[in-house]
Amino acid sequence: MTQGHHITIKQGIERVRVVHGDRVLAESSRPLVLRETGCPVRYYIPEGDVRMELLTASETHSYCPFKGTASYWSLPEAPDLVWAYPDPKPEVAGIKGHLCFYDTEVVE
Repeated sequence: MTQGHHITIKQGIERVRVVHGDRVLAESSRPLVLRETGCPVRYYIPEGDVRMELLTASETHSYCPFKGTASYWSLPEAPDLVWAYPDPKPEVAGIKGHLCFYDTEVVE
């Protein structure tokens, strides 16, 4: 990481859930908790705990100099609702195979 910019990833113990409208999109008791300088805490949820059948891959990609290139998925009424880093930088390799949503609720 560059001076003054830090990312930490820890195994979470909280149970998290993502709900959009009346649909539960993800629920997990094994999220990764990512803390990054200047950003809100993010929960990265294992792909196996995400209802991928409800999501459609997006054409959108973005680049983070600290994490790498992100891919996005959407709902028909919510574009680019979730993202992941399929090939993250080595410093954050632990987030591979995990997805992150803008609004994740901690339920325990």
